[in-house]
Amino acid sequence: MIDLDGTLADTVKDLAAATNLMLCELGRAPLAEARVRAFVGKGIPMLVKRALVGALEGEPDAAEYERALARYFDIYEKVNGAQATLYPGVREGLDALAHTCFPLVCVTNKAERFATPLLQRLGIEHAFEFVVAGDTLPKRKPDPLPLTYACGRLAIAPRDMLMIGDSLNDAQAARAAGCPVFCVPYGYNEGADVRGLDVDAIVDTLFEATKLITKS
Repeated sequence: MIDLDGTLADTVKDLAAATNLMLCELGRAPLAEARVRAFVGKGIPMLVKRALVGALEGEPDAAEYERALARYFDIYEKVNGAQATLYPGVREGLDALAHTCFPLVCVTNKAERFATPLLQRLGIEHAFEFVVAGDTLPKRKPDPLPLTYACGRLAIAPRDMLMIGDSLNDAQAARAAGCPVFCVPYGYNEGADVRGLDVDAIVDTLFEATKLITKS
């Protein structure tokens, strides 16, 4: 199982563009891309909240939040994938895993209306058996349900199903599901270093992860 934003693809430019277009419509000042990067990690609704309050914690005005969220969805649908790029080693890693015949699943908190088109635009949708998106199930990461659901569909015990991600969400979901977990150090862990997380390995690239997987 592989996360999308921050693990497979660097999508922060698209997210920042949509965030600032939304803020502009509300008469707000734009945010620096680095600031948006720190706000990414718990889905678009949380990103919108953080953009409105300008911090990781806090609650915006409820009515303004609902308007902002609706506009964000419309705006992001137009820019989704426009500036997104695969991280180094991703395409090589997916190709290597395809040769091992391991089934792959993309498990993301991104809504399906954005996740599938993004994978298609990146040219990697064919690598995955299916996608578990942020709205596929009633709960999303860090809840273990998306991971246990993927395991069930593939008839694989959680202890035999590896999660590869970039954040605390991925680590917590994997541990709760009983899955091993690797993290990459370059993603969107809300500005924190993933080296402090409870994971089985830190891998510099997805391709490096394949070496550990095939060895074991």
